[in-house]
This record gives sequence, structure tokens and C-alpha cells, in this order.
Amino acid sequence: MKIDKGRVVCMHYTLRDESGTTIESSGEREPLTYLHGYGHLIPGLERSLHGSQAGLRTTVTVLPEDAYGEKDPQAVIRAAREDFPEGLTLEPGVEVQADTPDGPLTFMVVAVEGDEAVLDANHPLAGKTLTFDVEVIDVRDATPDEIAHGHVHGAGGAHGHH
Repeated sequence: MKIDKGRVVCMHYTLRDESGTTIESSGEREPLTYLHGYGHLIPGLERSLHGSQAGLRTTVTVLPEDAYGEKDPQAVIRAAREDFPEGLTLEPGVEVQADTPDGPLTFMVVAVEGDEAVLDANHPLAGKTLTFDVEVIDVRDATPDEIAHGHVHGAGGAHGHH
């Protein structure tokens, strides 16, 4: 059965960045199962899998515009230490939430300079070319329920944790 919109795909993958460092891998846990054609994968990966079938082993390289987008310089801001809650350790790698006109945004602290923190709301993988090693394990038709809800239901068909 070919991978097409409305089919459920089960696959193992390893995601690496430009330097070949593994960012994440399904190898240590359950394979990834997703409903194809509903935007659950980054566009470049979903497009490259379309029309394939179980047994496919491939390596897909996805440019930033087909992955998490280019880095947006306007998503990098500076904030004064006094704008943060007391007791919060401000150091690179700490995630903070801030209310913005568009709703709450998660920022990553990328630097602390004096009494200011440099915050970045870009996706951590924005601006990166990503490489996926993929092994498609299974392809099946989605149930009408899964199509109606736009995502896969686990064994037993009930909603699990998202």
C-alpha cells in the first residue's frame, strides 16, 4: 500500500543536523505513527515520503524552508533581569514563557549579558538543514474516526496523551 493522504504510516527515523549530530531518534522507543497528509510532519519530509510503501529505507535532506523555516531575527529580543520572576535561574538553555500580543510564546535564553538576557523565540531547529534516515515499517488505511479527528488513535482507538 502506498503512502497517501488519509493513510497511517508507521516508521522509524533518526534526525541529524548539518554536522551529522543526532538530534532525535525513534530507535530507542516506539516507532513514529502519523496520519499522512495532515501536516503532522515537516512539509519536506512528508512530501518525500508520499507514494512510498512499507519497507522503504531512505535518507531525506530537508532545507530550512521545508522544515522549521529560516530564523526570524525579530524573534530574538533582549529583556532586563527585573522582567523575570524572582528565583528564576537565567542561563543559556533555559526556556521562559512570555505574553505577547499574539499570545504566550516560549523563548529560549541564548545568552546572559550583564543584567540582560537575550531570548530567542525561533524553533530550535529553525534555519537548519535537517537529514532524516527513515525506515517505513507499515502503511494502512486510516479509520473514519482518525480522518475525522485528523490524527492517529492508539491501540483500542481511544484518545491517549498527546
